[in-house]
Amino acid sequence: MNKLLFSTLLLFSFTFLITSCDNDDEPEIINFDYNAQINSPSTADKRVGESIHIHVDFESQTEKTVHHVNVKIYNKADPTQVIYDAPGDAHVHEEDGLFDYHDDFPLTAEKGVAAHTDWILEAKVWAHEAGLAETVESIEFHVHPE
Repeated sequence: MNKLLFSTLLLFSFTFLITSCDNDDEPEIINFDYNAQINSPSTADKRVGESIHIHVDFESQTEKTVHHVNVKIYNKADPTQVIYDAPGDAHVHEEDGLFDYHDDFPLTAEKGVAAHTDWILEAKVWAHEAGLAETVESIEFHVHPE
């Protein structure tokens, strides 16, 4: 009986050791290596009434999926004053590793732009879960009166 009990315990221990070393349950670490290249607008001064062209290239240097992007313009003195926040749905899911974003935005009083204000354009890209592999790039520009 002791031999049978000992053999069963030995077999159980061996089985436990084999299954406990299995790494299939560990999440795969993916290197997205995201980049947000702001091509336009420039940091040059602007004027109230002008329209700026927004052009940002979002890219995965490792050619992984670009899952989410966001472009935001906010007041440097009051970051809660956001005058531009796009695209409406941040989930773009570009599998080829490149998402090219373009839009035109008028710098008008109706949009909340006042003369002699400093603005920050922020471009953000991240993976499927919020904050995962997040990369943020930004530029600043000043707006003068018309």
